[in-house]
Amino acid sequence: MKKSKTLIYDGSFNGFLTAVFIAFEEKLQVVDIQRNTQSQNGLFSETETIFTNVTKAKRVWNGVRAKSNNAITTIYFAFLSETEGVEMMCYTYIQKLMITKDKKQADFSDSTILYISQLARKVGREKHRMEAFVRFQLTQDDIYFANIEPDFNVLPLISKHFRNRYADQQWLIYDVKRGYGIFYNLERVEIISLDLAEIHFNRTRKSKAFTANEYDYQELWNNYFKSTNIKSRINRKLHTQHVPKRYWKYLSEKKEAV
Repeated sequence: MKKSKTLIYDGSFNGFLTAVFIAFEEKLQVVDIQRNTQSQNGLFSETETIFTNVTKAKRVWNGVRAKSNNAITTIYFAFLSETEGVEMMCYTYIQKLMITKDKKQADFSDSTILYISQLARKVGREKHRMEAFVRFQLTQDDIYFANIEPDFNVLPLISKHFRNRYADQQWLIYDVKRGYGIFYNLERVEIISLDLAEIHFNRTRKSKAFTANEYDYQELWNNYFKSTNIKSRINRKLHTQHVPKRYWKYLSEKKEAV
């Protein structure tokens, strides 16, 4: 009888898919899949370190996609939620998907499928919010810069939106919560890390990092926002549902409300 194993991977989605491939190929009895930054030894299981292999990861990706396009998107979005234990839940989801010959993967009476689908929807909502709420500021280096602090790791999901929308500008969106960003250099998007001396909110408090004109633009936008914001018609409860307060510190039009 094979001993149970805990698979340790590097935290990337390709690393996770590689772990899934190894588990299937070697017919392992997997009790957990953990990131190497938070791995804990189980009392009754061995650990095995998985080294990311893009070819193996791609085989799992293509296998899941062949079963269902919706399923691969659901798994990826749920993975980016960074929820504790999500790897094992996604692995179980893939197991159920691969052994069925019907539309069972859409059976929300299954607790695993329902949970992963709910996580994916939450991440999807956060993706759309980030696409709507990012506010760029022009730096002295002619790069449009924005900080975000999303609940989930949505930077990989919003890259395409901003690359298409701002194809003629250099821009950088930095996730201060996770300590990395995406930078578009007019040719491609790259993942970068920065050592930020301070977190720049979209405020009219001046910083040497940004151009003087940037603050003029912010004032124009703030004045426009005030002129179109009729106090007697404000539904604050509904407004907060659409624009949660945790985003306000990054919105120049909200500088007086924070």
